[in-house]
Amino acid sequence: MTPADTAREERLGGIYAFAAYFLWGFMPLYFLTLAPIGPWEIVVWRILFSLLFCAVLLTVTRTWGKLFAILRDRRLVFWTIVAGLLIYVNWQVFLIGILTGHVIEGSLGYFINPIVTVLLGVIVLKERLRTAQWVAIGFAGLAVIVIIVAYGSFPWIALTLAASFGAYGLVKKQIGPRVDAISGLTLESLWLTPIALIQLVVVASTTGLVFGTQGAGHTVLVTLAGVVTAVPLLLFASGARRAPLTVIGLLQFVAPILQFITGAWILQEPMPLERWIGFGLVWVALIVLSADSLIAGRRARGAADVVDLV
Repeated sequence: MTPADTAREERLGGIYAFAAYFLWGFMPLYFLTLAPIGPWEIVVWRILFSLLFCAVLLTVTRTWGKLFAILRDRRLVFWTIVAGLLIYVNWQVFLIGILTGHVIEGSLGYFINPIVTVLLGVIVLKERLRTAQWVAIGFAGLAVIVIIVAYGSFPWIALTLAASFGAYGLVKKQIGPRVDAISGLTLESLWLTPIALIQLVVVASTTGLVFGTQGAGHTVLVTLAGVVTAVPLLLFASGARRAPLTVIGLLQFVAPILQFITGAWILQEPMPLERWIGFGLVWVALIVLSADSLIAGRRARGAADVVDLV
C-alpha cells in the first residue's frame, strides 16, 4: 500500500470512528423517544432485535462460517459470554440513567472511561504508568470525591458505566481480531437471550409490556433498537482498523460531550457549581491523559524511524 493509500485509509477510518461516536452521543435522545416504555423492557428488545439484525447481516454478508468457527473455540466462547454480561450491565445502567433524568451522570461515566481503562491496565495487565497518567488518575479520583461530598450523591451510574465499559474493552482486547464485529455482537446477544426472556416475563407480569400498545410508529422505533445498537458498533470496528490509536483516543470524547450537551442544555438537567467543579477536574484529567498519549505516540514513532534508519 502506497503512502497516499495509507493516508486515505486513515482519513476514512477517522470518519467512520467519528460517525460511531456521533451516533452514540445522541443515543439518549433516541431512547427518550421510546417513552413510556421502561428501561428494563427496552433492554429486552435491544438484545432480541440486535440478535435478529445481526442474523440478517450474517446472511447478507455470508459470514455464518466465521461465527461457527468461533463457536468451536472454547476460549473465545468464554470471552464472548463475559463480554455479553458486561455489555448487559452497561446497557441496563445506561438506560436507567437516561430514563430517570441522569443523562449528565451517564456522560460522566464515559468521560471517566479512558481513565478506568488505564487503571485496568495496571491492575489486570500489570502495566506500568507514566507520571502524567498517575496525575490524570489523581484528578479523576478527586473529581469523584468532590461530587460525592459537595454535590451530596454517589455517582453510581457514572462509575458503573465506566467500569463495565472499561472491562468490556479489556475483554475485547483479550479476544482480539479473531472475533469480527458482527459475530461478536451476534454471540453477545445470543448469550443474553435467556436473560432477556426472563426479564420479559418479569416485566410482563409486573408493570406490563408497552411494546405494541402505543401505535405503529412507536412499535417501529422500538424495533429499530437492534439497528441503533449495531450500526455505531460496526462503524467503530471499521474505523478502529484504519485510524491510528491516537485519533481514536481523541475521538472517543465526542460521545460524552454530546451526551453532556443533551443533558445540560436540551433536557435542562441541574448543573450546580459543585457538579461543574467535578466535571472540570475530570476534563483536566482527560487533557493530561490525551497530551501524554500524543507525546508518547510521537516518541514511539520517532524511535521506530530511528530503528528503520539503522
